[in-house]
Amino acid sequence: MITFTVFLLALIISFHSGPVRADQTDPRLPGLFDSLRTAPNAAAAQATADRIWRIWSENPDNALLTQTLNEGVAQMNAGRLREAERLFTSVIEADPDFAEAWNKRATLYFLMGAYDLSKRDIAQTIAREPQHFGALSGLGLVETHIGNYDAALKAYEQAAAIHPFMDGYDDIVSALKKLVKGTAL
Repeated sequence: MITFTVFLLALIISFHSGPVRADQTDPRLPGLFDSLRTAPNAAAAQATADRIWRIWSENPDNALLTQTLNEGVAQMNAGRLREAERLFTSVIEADPDFAEAWNKRATLYFLMGAYDLSKRDIAQTIAREPQHFGALSGLGLVETHIGNYDAALKAYEQAAAIHPFMDGYDDIVSALKKLVKGTAL
């Protein structure tokens, strides 16, 4: 189980790498999501997903919030989790509609073992950006970690409906289906 959890965490972190910003209302997103869903192959899907992450990773109204969020990610990556939490929270307080701030703090809470807080922030992310495949896969990771395999499977399936070429999806779903059935991995 530990190896599976580490694999899932690495997958989630890979979705969350790169510059961070979130503008879930950008008019380019609907077309990009259509392209992502209908991508002919993994390379095309990844290129489209990268474009979506770039749009999500900036606050269009406040460059300082984008900078603060980036600093929070740097602090999180350096293991300074309390400082990252402070920074993410300050961004959320300044702009509660900034979906990626909620998503980054959800990731941080997962790393801190605060699974209820992580799920709460994932819900806030999804409320602002229902197609946030990163948050949905993050929810799958949290649910897997707490042993709620049915909910984890549903979350990953929702994420894959948006991003059908997610790295590792087939292995994750296969493992979760075994866990749901009570079969050892």
